[in-house]
Amino acid sequence: MTDTATSAVSLDEVRHVAELANVELTAEELPRMARDLNAVLGYIAELNELNTDGVEPMAQASDVLGLSVAQHGETLRPDAVAPSVDRAAVMAEAPESDGRFFKVPKVIER
Repeated sequence: MTDTATSAVSLDEVRHVAELANVELTAEELPRMARDLNAVLGYIAELNELNTDGVEPMAQASDVLGLSVAQHGETLRPDAVAPSVDRAAVMAEAPESDGRFFKVPKVIER
């Protein structure tokens, strides 16, 4: 595995990311999460060392298998511009609105 000591995720960075994700970590979980994140970053560093010249980028695993969307019966609607719903009509049906936005109960406490 590639040496990640110089770019290791610190406990402070783990705390910061956990706060951004609104995840509570105990003092015992912090070092384990830092170790796990550093392991993931190490694997990514290894993958970045691979020679991918001549390898076509893919968006779906079925691209690698040579399967087409039609073979699976999956259909997607055409990506076409269409008129939107009238905002005033939608807001008139909302239980609570300020006329421009929906008002919803607060669900995240900080």
